Amino acid sequence: VPSNHIPSGNLCAYLSCCSSFLEVVCKLTGSLEISWLLFVFFSSDIEISRAQCPKAVDVLAKEIGLLTDEIEIYGQTKAKVRLSLLERLKDQPDGKYVLVAGITPTPLGEGKSTVTVGLVQALTAHLNINSFACLRQPSQGPTFGVKGGAAGGGYAQVIPMEEFNLHLTGDIHAITAANNLLAAAIDARILHENTQSDKSLYNRLVPVVNGVRGFSPIQLARLRRLGINKTDPGTLTEEEISKFARLDIDPSTITWQRVVDTNDRFLRKITVGQAATEKGFARQAQFDIAVASEIMAILALTTSLQDMKERLGRVVVANDKKGEPVTAEDLGVTGALAVLMKDAIKPTLMQTLEGTPVFVHAGPFANIAHGSSSVLADKIALKLVGEKGFVVTEAGFGADIGMEKFFNIKCRASGLVPSVVVLVATVRALKMHGGGPNVTAGAPLKKEYTEENLQLVADGCCNLQKQIQITQLFGVPVVVALNVFKTDSPAEIDLVCKIAKESGAFDAVPCNHWSAGGRGAIKLAQAVEKAVNQKNNFKYLYNLELPIVEKIRTIAQKVYGAQDIELSPAAQSQVDRYTQQGFGNLPICMAKTHLSLSHQPERKGVPTGFILPISDVRASIGAGFIYPLVGTVSFLFLYGDLILKLFVKIQHHIRALTVGSERMVLAVVSLAVVFMLIYGTP
Repeated sequence: VPSNHIPSGNLCAYLSCCSSFLEVVCKLTGSLEISWLLFVFFSSDIEISRAQCPKAVDVLAKEIGLLTDEIEIYGQTKAKVRLSLLERLKDQPDGKYVLVAGITPTPLGEGKSTVTVGLVQALTAHLNINSFACLRQPSQGPTFGVKGGAAGGGYAQVIPMEEFNLHLTGDIHAITAANNLLAAAIDARILHENTQSDKSLYNRLVPVVNGVRGFSPIQLARLRRLGINKTDPGTLTEEEISKFARLDIDPSTITWQRVVDTNDRFLRKITVGQAATEKGFARQAQFDIAVASEIMAILALTTSLQDMKERLGRVVVANDKKGEPVTAEDLGVTGALAVLMKDAIKPTLMQTLEGTPVFVHAGPFANIAHGSSSVLADKIALKLVGEKGFVVTEAGFGADIGMEKFFNIKCRASGLVPSVVVLVATVRALKMHGGGPNVTAGAPLKKEYTEENLQLVADGCCNLQKQIQITQLFGVPVVVALNVFKTDSPAEIDLVCKIAKESGAFDAVPCNHWSAGGRGAIKLAQAVEKAVNQKNNFKYLYNLELPIVEKIRTIAQKVYGAQDIELSPAAQSQVDRYTQQGFGNLPICMAKTHLSLSHQPERKGVPTGFILPISDVRASIGAGFIYPLVGTVSFLFLYGDLILKLFVKIQHHIRALTVGSERMVLAVVSLAVVFMLIYGTP
């Protein structure tokens, strides 16, 4: 059987998953290719994943140059990679650094993850060039909710899919434990300070052990911050004892919430401290999704174990009654948090469907955080691929959000300079930006999207052109990857590629990686290989020394195309407070809808002349950024897309039924579930 009839030459995978139906078709038609095409159309992502037998992870590790003592194996297909590798390879030149971003997407997504995986499969499995993909770990919230996993899809995915999407190596659970330990320490400290004298508190904090009383290193550091230059606990005055022992946390200013990695709506608002042992010190609180924890953003941006410990110590959890910030370091729990995270800091090694290496590490959201995988995974991968190799990573949402944060936040933390940007587009999204009907997850696409319409495509390319211009603000070459769907006509594909190249893209190529694996992304890989040799004038968008408001204005005007910004009184108050507290020199992480360049999701194309409203401004001091909330954005937007994407699964199950009454029953029940999710009522 000619292997070129099977994507990636994967004959074993084909034979192992060929159903009896396809075997019959093959015998009747005498065509393996027809049988294979049917398999492509009728197989789900998980069936494709399970059809492939991944190589043992120790074999993969040896192939990419890892030593036996540099990996910690988790089962047959996953391994943690120790950070000692960076010391061993410190003199090795870095490979080429490639960022995959996208145009403003439809609610369906445009395929950045599949492009990332397809590109590395093309580079390594087909062009014999060392490459690594660096991806985020998905949350169990979306995985068990509606959106599903994040391993890619079709013949461009990470395997085993179940291992990728479920638990992985426990990093998110470690973040949950560390986050909730800090939350518990906050409430415990408030309780003890409310029920004990200064002397009792001091004796608990600095106890006599084996007849000796001494300050711990973290306590000595707190004394220095307070201006108390003493090392003998017995020499502190009563005033100094009170100053040292009491944090005087203002409960109304606590910003640190407990987390759980499940979409549990009944935990969005809770009351803590109702037991009799808490002596009436109850307060309102809430649970967030685990990956929204600042500790996740810290994990993604840290450069070493020591750096992570320092970042954890800088986390601001509340203000005291004088308006000064209270940190994890003040609570004395920094060491405990670092111990809980000691294994999570190591990237996890996995592989693609075609056996090429992948690092899965960290999974911060792309709204309240920067939306990229870890700095450490990128740094290790860049050493492993060698000077001529490629590391491909992804930025969440469109280039106006994910890419801007990648450059201004992640690149500042890592010191790494990207070689090229791959900008993902689809004909479907461009038609939407050109004035096409609304695209709704689960609803059938209107005929404008399934039939050739060159005018809609041409009009919608304004968004692609804008995203290319945004990339050029940072001085990095850009290659456009057109993710091809079966409904795209050759004329539409040619038109998009032509306009992209005329608009400043180094190249623009159609990609068929979803249905053909790495073979479908070979032209993209060749374009990227050429683009990295272009002149790179990388630069940040703004100077950190600018005032917070000016940095926000720069992003709004230069990236989004806003006329100006407007801060609410609450937002301005927070800006003033952060500036007074010494946090004014941090980069900005805008929390904005990803469905439009503006703050209004319904405004497609390239909106202009709008005023960008900033409703609130918050800070992740440990992670190292300020995040303004744009418009009516709130933490509930973490689930908005999940509700929309429920329609996809509804449609799938309805189509699977043949009896009309059964379809009707399922449709009614499914819609009821959606309304319960939105309105919280039965």
